[in-house]
Amino acid sequence: MLPLLALCAFVAVPLVRCSTQETLKIPSHLYPSDHTNTSSGSPEILHHDTALFMPFENLNLLSTNDFTTLTHYIFPKHSVRIKKSDFCDGTVNAYTGYIDIEARHLFFYFFESRRNPDEDDVMLWTNGGPGCSSAVGLFMELGPCRVENVNKTTFNPYSWNDRANIFFIDQPVGVGYSYAEYGETVGNTEDAAKDIAAFMAIFFEHFTKFKGRSFHMAGESYAGRYVPLFAAEVYDQNARLVEAGLTPINLTSMLLGNGLTEAGARWRGGYEMQCTSASLAPINTISNCVRMRQMLPRCEKMFKESCSDILDAISCSAAISFCWNVIELPEGINPYDLSKKCEGELRETLCYPITKDITNFLNRNDIREILGVDPTIGNFSSCNNEKNAQFNANLDSVYPTPYYVTGLLERGVKVLVYVGANDFRCNWISNEMMTLNLDWTGKEAFNSQPLKEWNFNGSAAGLTRSAGLLTFATIYDAGHMVPYDKPEASLELVNKWLAGESL
Repeated sequence: MLPLLALCAFVAVPLVRCSTQETLKIPSHLYPSDHTNTSSGSPEILHHDTALFMPFENLNLLSTNDFTTLTHYIFPKHSVRIKKSDFCDGTVNAYTGYIDIEARHLFFYFFESRRNPDEDDVMLWTNGGPGCSSAVGLFMELGPCRVENVNKTTFNPYSWNDRANIFFIDQPVGVGYSYAEYGETVGNTEDAAKDIAAFMAIFFEHFTKFKGRSFHMAGESYAGRYVPLFAAEVYDQNARLVEAGLTPINLTSMLLGNGLTEAGARWRGGYEMQCTSASLAPINTISNCVRMRQMLPRCEKMFKESCSDILDAISCSAAISFCWNVIELPEGINPYDLSKKCEGELRETLCYPITKDITNFLNRNDIREILGVDPTIGNFSSCNNEKNAQFNANLDSVYPTPYYVTGLLERGVKVLVYVGANDFRCNWISNEMMTLNLDWTGKEAFNSQPLKEWNFNGSAAGLTRSAGLLTFATIYDAGHMVPYDKPEASLELVNKWLAGESL
């Protein structure tokens, strides 16, 4: 927070005013004497002073040229820099900025809803990787505009800000426009979650018109791990906010798109996607499929014993390497859409050359200036391979993410798992297995429901199963990036979800 000087002078924007501090009594089991929750690493709470805090309130007062810094006494190590950034969607207000956590700085975009920003829900979107920028989701998939080439963007009529105020965030540090100083880094999802939760609390506290709105956390791919942990941290943080006399965040749902949520399910799914007619006709040879089928039990046994039952780093890494070799795709196939050939080098383009155009667009000096990108940052990259390797070295993906999903379901948070039917990497077979394996009180009701087709514009759009708080859905003719492949159907899906309507 801003320093309180002897004469009650303060700098930058008037975020605080002087008054006598009132000590907040904090349960010792939450915050021990060093002001840190040693069991969770949760942000410290030093004192409570409602007279001291003054919310900024009005987004319209933000400058297009300079950042405004937002702080909150509950999160003394966190602050937010935010500015107006007139770009991408000329029909709504857009904002960009940084979440500053001492030497770590996470970049974000925020677009108001096209329908009614004063009433519509709030959503946060993150891409996966781990290590890939949410600019891919923004400029290629579900954002208000799409990059056509390095010099041109076009209006996206199927953007998910159709009925939601939406954030796109580059996380963890080192991804996209996010950066760190002094060698600071984040190498696992648990640590990344704390910064996201603190950011959302600061945002809702400063822009009080959004308080109480339904808040949805969404993402795709590795976000199948990110989002459940981010949502769990938001939920658990709410208890600390209430303890401090603040309004909890109205966490309503998660949307997991083509997610990697249960790592052990992907091996069988990978076999079935290329050797059976799970979505398309088999794409691999009979001899290769026989080999896979014979080796699959060994792969699953190794993974279970070394990664699930216990976590032995060396043995688990060996099991993962073995399993990937078991389900290897034929050369030249796009692993994100089995109906297509890979265009470009997989490592450079993810088989989609448009990602290089997005990278070049975001490396334009005029675009960086509009967005307020820190000048110390080097060239933008859509995916950070070093960050990916760091998370993989920490075996982040094999930790039991489904436990977080069940924990949220048991606490009333709705969950939508949607999957493009042609994806191989995070396929629908694996995701369906994950939902059927969830051990929650609604399991029997959910598992007893048959898969049935859902329709859009008079035609079958995919399969779905739903009961209580959990919904599973596939989208026909879509791959890993559903909003890119099927923009109209994906918008129908998300708008129905936000409205609380069944498919």
